[in-house]
Amino acid sequence: MFKRSLRLLAIPLLVSTLAACDQANTPTTFFEYATLGAFSADISADGHYAVIGSQQEGGSLWDIQKNARLFDWNHRQGELSIIAESGFSPEANFAVTATQQDLVLWHTLTGQPEWFWSSPGEILDLALSSEGDYALLGLSNHEAVYFDIKNGGVRQKLRHQGRVRSVALSADRHIALTGSDDYQTTAWNMDTGEPLHQISLDNIIDVVALSPNGQLAFSASNLDKAIIWDTETGEIRQTLSGTEGFFPKRVSYVAARFSQNSAQLLTGTAAGLIQLWDSATGEELKSWRAHKRDAYGPTSTSIYSVGFGSGEYYAIGSNGIMNVLK
Repeated sequence: MFKRSLRLLAIPLLVSTLAACDQANTPTTFFEYATLGAFSADISADGHYAVIGSQQEGGSLWDIQKNARLFDWNHRQGELSIIAESGFSPEANFAVTATQQDLVLWHTLTGQPEWFWSSPGEILDLALSSEGDYALLGLSNHEAVYFDIKNGGVRQKLRHQGRVRSVALSADRHIALTGSDDYQTTAWNMDTGEPLHQISLDNIIDVVALSPNGQLAFSASNLDKAIIWDTETGEIRQTLSGTEGFFPKRVSYVAARFSQNSAQLLTGTAAGLIQLWDSATGEELKSWRAHKRDAYGPTSTSIYSVGFGSGEYYAIGSNGIMNVLK
C-alpha cells in the first residue's frame, strides 16, 4: 500500500514519518473464527452475530458475545460452500449467504434455511432488508438488482456502466446506495428506481454504506477519496482521505458502518486499520490495528466487516480473527 519513492534518499524520511503517524491502538481481545483465514465475513448491525465463509469450515454463524459457533451454513449437504458474500437483516433475525451465483436465506434463531434462489449474475455484494423480504445484489453484469425473496422476481434494476462492487439499503427500504467500477456512487429512490444523486470519484468504488435513516452516505474509491455525503442534496459533507499534503494519503477503505443514531462511522481498510469517525465533523475519534496471526508473517489483514456493540466495537479480517475494540 506504500507508494514507492522515486529517490533512494527519501526512503528513511518516508518510513519514519509514516511510522510516527501510526498511533493506532491494539485490540482489547481477539478470537479465531476461521483456522485458515476467511473468504468473507459480515457482522450484524446490533453486534450480536457474525457470518463467516472460510476454506476449512465453510459457512457458519457465530454468536459474538459468547464467541460460540452456532450453526454450519453450507448450501449443499456434505459440502463446504465457498461463501463469497453474506449479510443480515437490520434486526438480525435473518441472514443471507451467497456463492457467486446462489443465495440462501437463513433464520438466525433456528439456523434453518428459509429460501434458496439463483442470482441473474455473479454476486459481488449484497444487502438484506428487514425481515429478509428483499435483497439488493451488486452484480458483475453492471447492475444492482432488488430481488423479492419470498415472492420471487426482480422489483428494480439499477444500472451502471461498470461492475457494481458495493451496495447498501436504508432500513425503510426507500433508498439504496451503489458503488461501481465506473467510478460512480449513486443514491437511488427505490420506489421509482430513479437516481437521486450521483457522485464521481477518481477510481473504482470499493465500499459504500448508508446510515440507518438513509440520510448519510459513505463512499470510498480505491486508493483515493473517502467521503460522507448527504443523500437528499448530494452535498459532500466530509472527506476522510485524499491526495492533499506533501505525503499523499492513499488509503483503500473496504468496510464501513454507521452507528444506529448515525453520529459515528466505523471503517476498515485493506491494510487492517480500523477507524472511528465523527459523522458530522469528519474527525477521527479513535483507531486500531487488527491482530496479526504471526508477528513475523504478513504485516496486515484486510478488514471484511466492522460493527458496533455495547461499549465496544468489532472488526473481522481476512485472517479469520475477530477483533474486539475499546
